Amino acid sequence: MDASLLVINCGSSSLKLAVFDDQHRKRASALAERLNSKDAFARIAGSEQAVPLPSGASHEIALSTLIKALKDQAIMANDPFAIGHRVVHGGETFREAALLNDETIAAIEDCASLAPLHNPVNLDGISATRSLFPSVPQVAVFDTAFHQTLPPRAFLYALPETYYRDWAVRRYGFHGTSHYFMAHEAARLLGRTPATTSIISAHLGNGCSITAIRDGISVDTSMGLTPLEGLVMGTRSGDVDPGLFEFLAGKGISAKDINEVLNKQSGLLGLSGQTNDMRSLCDLADHGHAPSALAIDIFCFRLAKYVGAMMASLTSLDALVFTGGIGENSARVREQTLGHLSLMGFQIDSELNESHGAYSQGRIESSDSRFPVLVIPTDEELVIAREASRLATGGSI
Repeated sequence: MDASLLVINCGSSSLKLAVFDDQHRKRASALAERLNSKDAFARIAGSEQAVPLPSGASHEIALSTLIKALKDQAIMANDPFAIGHRVVHGGETFREAALLNDETIAAIEDCASLAPLHNPVNLDGISATRSLFPSVPQVAVFDTAFHQTLPPRAFLYALPETYYRDWAVRRYGFHGTSHYFMAHEAARLLGRTPATTSIISAHLGNGCSITAIRDGISVDTSMGLTPLEGLVMGTRSGDVDPGLFEFLAGKGISAKDINEVLNKQSGLLGLSGQTNDMRSLCDLADHGHAPSALAIDIFCFRLAKYVGAMMASLTSLDALVFTGGIGENSARVREQTLGHLSLMGFQIDSELNESHGAYSQGRIESSDSRFPVLVIPTDEELVIAREASRLATGGSI
């Protein structure tokens, strides 16, 4: 059976595409960048030759061009049987993935005020694929859906109640597909079921979040109304004193500029003054660049504090899990973070940590550690593929 499934992830000027077969095995991936500009380009992973795009190519043009290239290379023979889309914000409307139709698309549009930088471009991808494949079932998988199980004590801010009632101001959380994958994969590696497994999942990449998962359910998370809250990230500040806004406004900085600084000029980049790439920061720190070393220290200390905070929502802990580009690949970050948590009983095995758990089923804790510590590569695209397949076929594939 030559059946393909597409997973689409649209950014403001980019489009990521992955092709899966009907057994959820990835066949290929592709990327288009600098869309809507004269420098637009695309590439299929593993190919040294770029896929030509016209100047100013839109998401729809990029998608149709990549689909044609995939068919020309015999990676896809036919139109897909289903398409899954990453959608950042589902508000309180979506507690799980949803088949796309006019009603669900309107609901996603209604959530755009909560994610003005993300939902509109996610909708661009949806519009493009509906135009290209009008008869193919399409599914939206939401970053926020996994966190809709948070109890009120975890999702409500200490603000006037009308803010939540009238404007839906609350903690939503993000990276839900990654944390969901961690809940299931950690349970598998531990020989348990998700419903009987409680973990703390740390997704560390350019964006970072940490989630307490009790018996397979999200019960607390670090990101909030927007992805800005919580941990130190690549270019995002994470937690700051809200009084900072008035203070900076008094210095003549506009609200728009403050938001720009906190989202795009802060975090590891702002602290180091050099880069938001953790590998580069470690190299700079090893060569004596003090601001880079301090940036790493602050990153790890904030993460350790949040590990402790997440324990308040758990009655037991089966594992602390590291994932994402930094979580999976930076032995230094894991060791430095756990160094702050020895009072809680976390102990690391340096040799296992340096191998990223490659030869130990992902485990990197020492024999005297109170809790297991796992390194698990995330696979958000696989989660989207499975959900798209399940909803598009009624569970038959």
